[in-house]
Amino acid sequence: MTTKMKTRFNYTLFVGLLILSLASFGQLKPTTTGLAPVNGIEMYYEVYQPDTKAKEVPIILLHGAFYTIEMNWSEIIPELSKTRKVIAIEMQGHGHSPFSDRPFDVVTLARDVEDILDYLKIEKVDVMGYSMGGSIAYQFATQSPNRLNKLVIISSTYKTDGWLPIVNSGFEGFKPEFFNDTPLQTGYYAAAPDTTQWTNFIEHMIEFADDPFDVGDDNIANLKAPVLIICGDNDGTDKVELMKTYQLLGGGITADMEPMPQSQLAIIPSQNHVSVMMQSEAILRYLEGFLD
Repeated sequence: MTTKMKTRFNYTLFVGLLILSLASFGQLKPTTTGLAPVNGIEMYYEVYQPDTKAKEVPIILLHGAFYTIEMNWSEIIPELSKTRKVIAIEMQGHGHSPFSDRPFDVVTLARDVEDILDYLKIEKVDVMGYSMGGSIAYQFATQSPNRLNKLVIISSTYKTDGWLPIVNSGFEGFKPEFFNDTPLQTGYYAAAPDTTQWTNFIEHMIEFADDPFDVGDDNIANLKAPVLIICGDNDGTDKVELMKTYQLLGGGITADMEPMPQSQLAIIPSQNHVSVMMQSEAILRYLEGFLD
């Protein structure tokens, strides 16, 4: 890819993040909030309890890179929490969770998820992750299979090669100062307990984006829990690799000739990586059919 194309994609990605940070978010009202000591750091969490008796299995939500709970889930939580217990967390350095120079990778972050479940005394959950959160969710599913009931992946992949090459090179040449004086910085300053860590946080995220990862084909094929994959038709995921993933999960078959697989794949038309998360009605419709 030419330098001009890389620059153009960097600009597109940057503008997309700005649009996201400028969006209008709903007012969330958690039942409980707190900072949990997990895996050597403190992690911010919110718990939402329904007014009526909750369904048996709670759901934990894992946000995307640079996002907060409110940015990622403000249109989803109010509906989900009508019938089930919802736990939403903010990953290391994101939102209200303090920055740490601890390793930042999917294995470590998935262990954080397990630790916060221990802290909240929750044994088994449904897990839903978007983008970076989806990769963490895949890792959690493979390293903590006994704690997983069902898995929902939104616009994400379990390995670097699951993204189109232009996505994987998207942060080439990015520098922390590119994010200064932007709504993203404003949002960070509004939530972060220590705003002096802004540059360190951005550097961590750029390093994370450049670090290849792979949860493993065999690990995905061995998952016992049902998986729902939701993506946009133009969200940057490699659709050839996506179909391979779905086949590893038992999908992509001729269901006229054999039983319907337990896992599902939904592709929302005319959506990119950012806008797919804004299709809350469609996402909630898919969740209703899958989680219940």
